[in-house]
Amino acid sequence: MTTFHWYKEGEALTHTNIRDGEVKLGQEMLAGLDPKAIFVVIGLPESIGVSLNRGIKGTESLWPEFLKSFCNVQSTAELSGEYISLGGVLMTTEDSSIDEIDGVVTEVIQTIADSGKVPIVIGGGHNNAYGIIKGMALSSKAGIQVINVDAHADLRRLEGRHSGNGFSYALEEGFLEKYAMFGLHKNYNSQYIREKIEADPRLKAIYYEDLFIEEKIRFDEAITQTFQFLTPNKVGLELDLDAIEHSLSSAESPCGLQSREVRNIIFRACRAIKPIYLHIAEGAARLENGQSNPLMGKLTAYLVTDFIRYHR
Repeated sequence: MTTFHWYKEGEALTHTNIRDGEVKLGQEMLAGLDPKAIFVVIGLPESIGVSLNRGIKGTESLWPEFLKSFCNVQSTAELSGEYISLGGVLMTTEDSSIDEIDGVVTEVIQTIADSGKVPIVIGGGHNNAYGIIKGMALSSKAGIQVINVDAHADLRRLEGRHSGNGFSYALEEGFLEKYAMFGLHKNYNSQYIREKIEADPRLKAIYYEDLFIEEKIRFDEAITQTFQFLTPNKVGLELDLDAIEHSLSSAESPCGLQSREVRNIIFRACRAIKPIYLHIAEGAARLENGQSNPLMGKLTAYLVTDFIRYHR
């Protein structure tokens, strides 16, 4: 069974270390769909889609570690908990299905968007992109556009839902009208996917190798081209943490973007296209194979606070 728990006032305090002379985000944050909130942060701690895509499970471990870091960020004049809501968390059981998760995620995202707020979603697998895109599209009554900073296009065939084909289904069903990919790795995107990208005018890709190995295009120019492909104020920002070098994820890589480069992309996206949501996917604090990284929650908190700080 899959449900969603909406947080109530004060729940953020359970993750907050209070100190005299300081005010943390967790002390000021709102809860649920509080009318004063601009941003609503929710967690989707599951790895069902990752497992169905034959990845390494563990993405459910990021959300609690993120909360520990995020709630303890300093609340200041430029970044205040007074307009951030800790919205809620997805609740799954052993018999939860990906279709159930899709349905719950779609409903929750549509509810947040209908209330005029900006969803910030912490995964979980990248399978949840489908429910997020669908929920945003249903709220706006039109297809939306997406930029995905990712090593993988996640445009696998329509072979049953999993973490590798959420964007394929969203395109097929008309919820996604344009899709830009940034930082794809040539080694891990199949010939089928590369031909699909070349043939479909709705798709645009910037490859990691073209940026940093072959140097066919400068980083700044690539970002500008990507934003020009999209329409401001109707673009969602997807970030798969496997795009970041040595970031613990279901598909960790020794090569990739640096965290500061991804933070710069977030800054520039907020200023140029004003993303309608942020989804951070595939990261993990602990994987089922025993790997762990205690800094993943803090890294994710940096990315989320960048988005909030520069989006306002």
